[in-house]
Amino acid sequence: MIKQRKMAGRAVLLAGEPGTGKTAIALAISQELGNKVPFCPIVGSEVFSAECKKTSVLMENFRRAIGLRVKEIKEVFEGEVTELTAHEVDSPMSNQGRTISHIIIGLKTQKGVKTLKLDPSIFEPLQKAKVSVGDVIYIESNSGAVKRMGRCDAYRQEYDLEAEDYVPLPKGEVQKKREVIQDVTLHDLDIANARPQAGNDVIAMMNQALRSKRTEITDKLRTEINKVVNRYIEQGTAELVPGVLFIDEAHMLDLECFTYLNKAIESELAPIVILATNRSSCLVRGTEDLISPHGIPKDVLDRLLIIKTTAYSEDEIKTIVGIRARTEGLNVPDASLDVLSKIGVSTSLRYAIQLLTPASVAAEAHGRDFIAEVDIEDTYKLFLDTRRSAAILEGMQPAFA
Repeated sequence: MIKQRKMAGRAVLLAGEPGTGKTAIALAISQELGNKVPFCPIVGSEVFSAECKKTSVLMENFRRAIGLRVKEIKEVFEGEVTELTAHEVDSPMSNQGRTISHIIIGLKTQKGVKTLKLDPSIFEPLQKAKVSVGDVIYIESNSGAVKRMGRCDAYRQEYDLEAEDYVPLPKGEVQKKREVIQDVTLHDLDIANARPQAGNDVIAMMNQALRSKRTEITDKLRTEINKVVNRYIEQGTAELVPGVLFIDEAHMLDLECFTYLNKAIESELAPIVILATNRSSCLVRGTEDLISPHGIPKDVLDRLLIIKTTAYSEDEIKTIVGIRARTEGLNVPDASLDVLSKIGVSTSLRYAIQLLTPASVAAEAHGRDFIAEVDIEDTYKLFLDTRRSAAILEGMQPAFA
């Protein structure tokens, strides 16, 4: 439904007990939508611990989860690097040091060769991109941004294991116009316009340094940015990429936050909002006697697609723990996985996964290259789960009465 654009402006509620995969489902949804799709996870209690208003925190995260894919036609120099030389001269600031005066870069395409004399400021981007002779790069003529596209396929070798990405020699002239795609979020645009540079002198730089880290962005500024974004979308210059805003522990939000969410999810510029909670019926925060399912007001619940998550079975826990063990490079036989899955059923999946690392340390201490059943049993005795920990403290209460 999300891929078919039938979920825009609506929200999903994942309701289930802890450890049933609510966060994993939200992350999987964002990954399924694409690599460049924004995913913004927050916890409901975060809105109360920030420096600005609750609604501002929610809107900030809303706009973090809305991407904008901007297509620009830029003049670039593109080709295979045939020469890369940094010319040095004596530094005017020191009698012994030397500084780079200019960079000479030779670029080759299928249609021609060009030698460029560039400003020394381009040297640092070239170093960060790890550009060397034989690489295919392009340099934006206006900004000086450098993009390394890969190694020219003329340098391809006959080995099965090659870490390099090989690209063909570019066609056309060295100097050309190229469509450059940039991915930003609406929050990036808000920050860029809320903190304009006042100049390059020392006083302006000090004012920027002394300014508060968090700038509260006004609704007027967001409205103006939305107008510009809509104009770019209408012109076909930009494309809106609705991402995923994941709010865990949604029952921690109060009535003011839910009222704001109720309006925000109906907006044209709205991401996919996924709420998660493990409460059944509880008091809505910010009210005195309003009891509602999941601690969410009913007018908000009516706008949510509610999905129930259930506890994992023993076989599912065994599969998940096995995947985690392979990811961490641990050797866990089937017998040990069976023990961990039984522990996961009686405690939780998180606790079973957490036992992997201490069990691997115990196995290493005994000179084993695999996690045996005895290692899991030892760590199970050392590290308590929540039920055993609570039972011990409850049994000690009479001693402190």
